[in-house]
Parts: sequence; structure tokens; C-alpha cells
Amino acid sequence: MGKYFGTDGFRGEANKNLTFEHAIKIGRFLGWYYGARLGKKAKVVIGKDTRRSSYMFEYALCTGLMASGADAYIMHVTTTPSVAYITRVDDFDCGIMISASHNPYYDNGIKLLNSFGEKMDEETILKVEDYIDGKINVPLADRQEIGRTVDYVAGRNRYIGFLISMSKFSFKGIKVGLDVANGAAWQIAKGVFDALGAKVYVMNDQPDGYNINTDCGSTHIEHLQKFVVENRLDVGFAYDGDADRCLCVDEKGNLVTGDHTLYIYGLYMKERGKLLNNKVVTTVMSNFGLYKALDKVGIEYEKTKVGDKYVYENMVQTGNRIGGEQSGHTIFLKYETTGDGILTSLKLMEVMIAKNKPMSELAAPVVFYPQVLKNVRVKSKPDAQNDPDVQAAVKKVADELGDTGRILVRESGTEPVIRVMVEAGTNEICEKYVDSVIAVIKEKGHIA
Repeated sequence: MGKYFGTDGFRGEANKNLTFEHAIKIGRFLGWYYGARLGKKAKVVIGKDTRRSSYMFEYALCTGLMASGADAYIMHVTTTPSVAYITRVDDFDCGIMISASHNPYYDNGIKLLNSFGEKMDEETILKVEDYIDGKINVPLADRQEIGRTVDYVAGRNRYIGFLISMSKFSFKGIKVGLDVANGAAWQIAKGVFDALGAKVYVMNDQPDGYNINTDCGSTHIEHLQKFVVENRLDVGFAYDGDADRCLCVDEKGNLVTGDHTLYIYGLYMKERGKLLNNKVVTTVMSNFGLYKALDKVGIEYEKTKVGDKYVYENMVQTGNRIGGEQSGHTIFLKYETTGDGILTSLKLMEVMIAKNKPMSELAAPVVFYPQVLKNVRVKSKPDAQNDPDVQAAVKKVADELGDTGRILVRESGTEPVIRVMVEAGTNEICEKYVDSVIAVIKEKGHIA
């Protein structure tokens, strides 16, 4: 990770950590960099979510791009996966999404995508940061070289058409609830489900610039759970602010997580001979219950670090076709380069209809194990993690749990913290083993 950009873009409170000057400079560099590298006027596509500050950052990015000679194509309010899709299929030099995902309205972020719709490479990101810090000079365009903006709502419409084409079945007669989080999906999701014939019930579809993710969407799934039960719906789907993740609610009001999605669709692929390598890609935070369920049906799995970036990298390297996170980022590599909440919901609908089973029955084999996670503030993360006595304590827990649970000890990427997590048959067992490892960390003097 760089000075400004993390694994999911440059994110911070609008005009405090992330300012309009930053956005202008990002536009200035990208407009010049892609134009100079390609020897032609660069074409960059931009999307944004519904935050009030997204308009400010959109105009700032466009100003920077045009001043450096690039043309900026504006998709307006749209989802992160739609920008990734359009960047790739419409041959843009790069794409930019303005969003802080599931964060509150006062935060925002700038995500950069390469011409393939993938997260931009580290080398280019570091050059952007060098320009922000004044280490690189970028000339201004003049005369006929100055860029322009182009209204590109047609790109969003093309993406909607792509989503509709992804369904093999009509949804006629199925009652579907959608929580669009007052975010980027509010103009897209209902239209897709309407076009496919579902009877659609929508909540949190009145964005005002301040209510994105506020007590709604995938981070507050309890409201959709209640909504589905009260309206006797067949299924419900909740998205986050930029709609790159999806959580599901079955007809009984039970939560269906990203781990359940990997099991449900992974098994569906296996049954049709479509699960290449017979593997799904998870992160280390997937629940032990998912692995037990996959073992029972003979599906193998890989584990990556936390972050959809690492899931995608694994899939590209190995050819595995489906992967994701418990939080609802699910990547279907055959179709897209990023998690897509709306596509995920369409894929879950496909399995329901193809198997003629309710969501509760499809998700039932994944029984979540109780989990206890405690954060320990330490003087040095490497010293604590690599201490032989700490490692011995962790191994002892793993040996005693055997195939009845697991322990995971990992460093926080943003804080001086070691995270100790145990999944086992009961909360009491989890607490006991977590505390036993923390006690050793404390005894060895690592606690800050």
C-alpha cells in the first residue's frame, strides 16, 4: 500500500483526508500519463455514488483530466462494477469510481481501474502519489489539446442490459425485496429485476446525499430481514453504497452471507461441470462452517488474505472461477473483474429457480460455527506474531481443536494490533482458547 492509496483506493473524510485538490491532481496525472504513454488523447470513464461530496470530486477529477488533455466520460450515479465493466468493454484507457463503499456519507474515496477493469497496478499508483507530492511535473494541455467532458449515461444503460442478459430464467411470480442502501444501486437494481419479471419491493431508495449506508443496506441487514418476513417475500438482497457487495435474506428472514453464496453457487457450478479446478477461493476470515460444508460435497478451496483484491489475484493466477468474502464481495471471473452485488443476487436467483428450492434450503448445509475475535494492541506486530512461545500456544490450540474448529492469528493492516480469532463448537470453547493465546502474548511482554 502507498502513502494515500490502500487496497481499495484513496479513502478518507471529504475535504479533510481526501480533498478536492487531491482529486484535481489525480485527474491531472492520469490525463497526462495515459495520453503521453499512448500518444493520443486519453479517454477516462468516471462513475460516482450518491454522497454529496461525490459531485465535488467528479468535477475536480474532470477538471484535472481536461487540463491534461484527456476526455472525461461521465456515467453519473452508478455502481463500482458498472465502471469496471464499461472501462473494459468500451475500451477506455482507465476508469475512476468515486465512492467510500460502506462508509458513512462524510467519507469518500477514489478508486482507480486499469483498461481491463481491474484495480490499477501498484507502479502506476505510486506515480500518482509522487505527482500529488510534487515529485513529478506534468504539463498543461493547450489549444486543441485541451480535453472535454462527455455525458455517458449510455454506458450505465449498457451495463443494465448486460445484467439482464445474465439471467437464464424469468423471475415472474417471485417476490423479491431489495435494500439499495440509498446508494449507487438505487437507479439500477429495481429496473433489472422489473425487466426480468419479478415483483419487486424496494427499501432505502431515496438518496439525499447524506443517508447513504445510514441504518440501511448490507451493513444493517436486520431491516431487510424484518422487511422480508413482514411482506412474505421469497427472498431479499441488500447492497452497500457502491453495490460491489451483496448479502441475502431467505424467506424465513435468515441471513445468507457471502460464505453461503460461495457454497450455493460453487455447488451449482460443480453439479453442471462448470467449477474449474473444483475450487472456490475464500479469505482467511471465511467461517469454518463453510469449509466443513465444502468438504462434504467434495469441493476444494484456497484461502487468501482479507480483501477482494487478493481473491481476484488468486483467481487470475489459478483460473479458479468463483471466489469472495463473507462480507458479500463475490467475484464471478467468467463475467467480471470485481465483486458485483446485483450480479450476485441474479446468480442466487438462478440457483433458486433452477433447483426449484427456497433460499433457506439452499443455504442450510452451511452451519456457522461460533466465533470469538479479540484485538490485542502490541508494541510490535512482527515481534508478537513471530515469538516462538506465542507460535507454540497457537499450535497447541490448533492441535486440540483438530477438525472441530480453527484458530487464526493475524496482524491488522492499519493498527498496531494482533487479531486472535477462534471458531469452535461453543462460545465458551472459543473464549477459552482465545484468552489462552492472549495470556502468552501478555506474559512475553508484547502488550502495548
